[in-house]
Amino acid sequence: MKASKTKFILPVLLSFFVVSFVDLVGTGVDELKQNSNTPEYLLQLIPFVAFIWFFLLSVPSGIWQAKIGKKRVLNVAILITAIGLFVPILGNNLPVILVAFSLLGIGNTIMQVAANPLLIDVVPDDRASSYLSFSQFMKSLGSMIGPFVAAVVGPFLAHLFGYEGAGTWRFGLYLFGIISLLSFFWLSITKIEEKSENQEKVSILSCFKLLSIRYIALMVLGIFAVVGIDVALNSNIGTFLHLKLGIGEEAAKYGKSVYFFAKMIGTFAGAIILMKWDPKKILGISSILAIVAVIALSITSNEIAAWIFVGLISLGVSNIFPLIYSLAVGNYPNRSNEISGLMMMAISGGAFFPFLVRLSMEFNLNGGLWLILSLLIYILFLVRISPGK
Repeated sequence: MKASKTKFILPVLLSFFVVSFVDLVGTGVDELKQNSNTPEYLLQLIPFVAFIWFFLLSVPSGIWQAKIGKKRVLNVAILITAIGLFVPILGNNLPVILVAFSLLGIGNTIMQVAANPLLIDVVPDDRASSYLSFSQFMKSLGSMIGPFVAAVVGPFLAHLFGYEGAGTWRFGLYLFGIISLLSFFWLSITKIEEKSENQEKVSILSCFKLLSIRYIALMVLGIFAVVGIDVALNSNIGTFLHLKLGIGEEAAKYGKSVYFFAKMIGTFAGAIILMKWDPKKILGISSILAIVAVIALSITSNEIAAWIFVGLISLGVSNIFPLIYSLAVGNYPNRSNEISGLMMMAISGGAFFPFLVRLSMEFNLNGGLWLILSLLIYILFLVRISPGK
């Protein structure tokens, strides 16, 4: 990487670390479950208010950034995220946490709409898939350390500042808020020349008209599916391991850490592999690996094997998002703002599939895995399609 490019790439990559902060939704649910009398079904509002904004704001955000520029929109989103991370100063109760994660969801939606195409603007054209995978490594790194920061660093900071009340985990959020502000200032002082798209005026109608192109519509559904898989596993893997194998509830929570650690390794490896391998071939291999691991997890009765299969599922799905995104934008580079809006709208799969997977588990313990399996089979099907078909 040339030094001249590095100064543009690094502040954009840091924004993907800020993107990861929305994955603290699982921690928010766990902490309120332990420290309040709120019914569990109401706690599921936390991931809902965080991810529903992808459905509501992604396309308008894509239009907005076409008018004022990706960097300016990204900076506004980082600032909204920072505000959300400081909101819990007001209390450790469901209404406050819902407001906080709503702001995180709004900021996260706008951030991902702007950050992905901005990264493509500042990296070499033939390295887009590789850098998008590395950006997901940055996100996975934040997702993995987030629960630790909330559970360990948060209480330490609270003690350091003389606070001994309930909700010491919130001090971890304040630390992430400071990191968000640093990201905001770094990006603000970095002059980035964005690529001109030479396209017609972007509108809501022009965005949704792209769905009439079969290739784009199927790729958008692929994003809907893979984010649904990701968030559903994040939210339910601990419960599944507890119910299926009798693993203690506290130990089962580590399923989330195993998942994010494997995802971090997968995205880092993907960034290297995609420098030389065809993205479509990697998409096929990734999907097959995840499919085999899901089937194996559904039939295993061994605890160690279950942890391994959780890690393999994560390795399989870790690069699917950047692969689908880069393939779609690469085939329609002049429509990147509109495609980005549609793709980010599809992240709303994270608002719906955790409910559906948990509901499926009520009827059959493996029901949630079967639903995830069907989504992975659909993603494997995407390998066979091409623009114009």
